[in-house]
Amino acid sequence: MAIDYDIRLEISYAYDSPAGSNRTLLRMLPLTMPGQQLISGHVSTDPAPSFRRDSVDFFGNPTVEVAHDVPLTEIAFRFAGRVRRMPDPAPLDLSVSLGQLGAEVEAIHSIGPRSPHHFLGESERIRYEPEIAAFAQDLTAPEMSTLSVVEAVSRAVHGRFDFDPEATEVTTPPIEAFRARRGVCQDISHVTIAALRAVGVPAGYVSGFLRTSPPPGQPRLEGADAMHAWVRAWCGTEMGWIEIDPTNDIRAGGDHVVVAFGRDYADVAPVKGSSRTAGAHTTNHQVDVIPL
Repeated sequence: MAIDYDIRLEISYAYDSPAGSNRTLLRMLPLTMPGQQLISGHVSTDPAPSFRRDSVDFFGNPTVEVAHDVPLTEIAFRFAGRVRRMPDPAPLDLSVSLGQLGAEVEAIHSIGPRSPHHFLGESERIRYEPEIAAFAQDLTAPEMSTLSVVEAVSRAVHGRFDFDPEATEVTTPPIEAFRARRGVCQDISHVTIAALRAVGVPAGYVSGFLRTSPPPGQPRLEGADAMHAWVRAWCGTEMGWIEIDPTNDIRAGGDHVVVAFGRDYADVAPVKGSSRTAGAHTTNHQVDVIPL
């Protein structure tokens, strides 16, 4: 059954001294795609920008580029809108074996945004790490189906980590979080992606929202107080891409609203830019995802 969500997001910054010449790229507008429809919504800034351009990036994610040419002591970036999510039942395992997956990747000659070729090698935030590779190799075998490999790696990463918002920062490398066994959804997703790529499974990063209030009788999911992150993995030509949430050890579904796809967090950061300022700044992140 389709679920409509009213979603509000605010990411705000306060500067110790006025910041001038702000340039910011925002990825805050949910995607319209199979299983999800943006019914209405708008990205705004307070104060209003001196310049604004709405566009779409290589991976098909909506972007908003803004510039503020006056000194600012604080600024807020906001999204408010309604999204309809149509959860799909868990598909049958039609994936090829892990041993056959490489040949299926090689048979794809496209380098379009959905091509698995973009999601196999290193990316800005994810490097090959021998420790993570060994961890993944111990969990997998060539005769396993690719979907079962994805599920096994997700389950193992989930079991390894304690969810701890104080343990890491947005710039923490995956290997540090892996060794500390603590972190948030960004860290858990990055480690899962690194592990899957190490055994030959194309994997990417998904940013989005998670239902804030669970249905009666169900536990509240980790990561619901901010923008959430999970993983998509390519399971072969017939099955294609699937999404899994290692933070909560579940398949992504009706509780997950997609904002952007990319290779890692650097491709989908909700706020990315630069400003000319001196001194420190503080930031605040507020999310409400209300089912109707």
